[in-house]
Amino acid sequence: MPVELPAVPGVISARDIRRTAESIAAAQEPDGAIPWFSGGHTDPWDHIESAMALTVAGLWDQAREAYIWSAKTQRSDGSWPMQLRAGVIENHDADTNFCAYLATGVLHALSITGDTGFAAELWPTVRAGIDFVLGLRRGAHGEIHWSANESGSCGEALLTGCSSIFHSLGCAVTLAERMGDPRPDWAAARDRLGRALRHHPEAFLDKSRYSMDWYYPVLGGAVRGAAATELIAARWDEFVVGDLGIRCVSDAPWVTGAETCELVMALDAIGDTTAAATLFAAMQHLRELDGSYWTGLVFTDGKRWPEERTTWTGAAVVLAADAITRTTAGNGIFREALPR
Repeated sequence: MPVELPAVPGVISARDIRRTAESIAAAQEPDGAIPWFSGGHTDPWDHIESAMALTVAGLWDQAREAYIWSAKTQRSDGSWPMQLRAGVIENHDADTNFCAYLATGVLHALSITGDTGFAAELWPTVRAGIDFVLGLRRGAHGEIHWSANESGSCGEALLTGCSSIFHSLGCAVTLAERMGDPRPDWAAARDRLGRALRHHPEAFLDKSRYSMDWYYPVLGGAVRGAAATELIAARWDEFVVGDLGIRCVSDAPWVTGAETCELVMALDAIGDTTAAATLFAAMQHLRELDGSYWTGLVFTDGKRWPEERTTWTGAAVVLAADAITRTTAGNGIFREALPR
């Protein structure tokens, strides 16, 4: 059955989207892992982001293999190692945001494919990952610390990471209901985390120079409505660079494609479709002929940096295109109301 692919007239065609997805699939390893680029390392979060893009583009076999990789590499405590290369663990620590994100990916896949059997197959993996993440609540306001190592110690809570976890918890709660395994405890933990994100900025390590700390509370859904509009407006001029995209960090002349596309999805989620479409068009200077995308550009000297074309940047492009065109049944994964 033909798959309808996103297309943004005058910006990116359906064939362009397919080529980008194919560039991601070309980097996939035989065991299903999707590294940052061929020969690079794999992390569990960007791996899922890439699987989501493959699903949008109709490359379901490759996406399935990616999700199966996640199931096979989960550790007995529900976590994943932070970094692997060619199947060898390079960093044994666990990142809570990484471990929660499978819930987002599986709900996204279910929304597009309707394959409840595959979602049920992955459900125990999602459940164990979320339980691991919630076991690392360490703060007074329900915030979740960002990492754990083999000795059990934890890093501080991060605003971006917790905003993404908030979203993944919403996906997990929805999945739990659909799997007939409701988890009201997850919903309660998510509610408390949302209040921390909205009302207790002091609970999180200050990384405000990073653009992700600016827009992720909106992208993840913890902040919406007028508060979201005000939050985005407050630092727009600090991060948005003309017709190039957005800065990764406020004090460096460096625009990055993935962050730009994530802001596109955040803007789309709060109804600012004009600004979303404008930014999406602006970042296309990072595209290569094979459909892959450079990570970023140092705009003071016009140099690509780092000199790598990352699968997760291409994945963010595909997901942003789907969001602003409302093409697949998963286009609202960052927009539609999840349990609050």
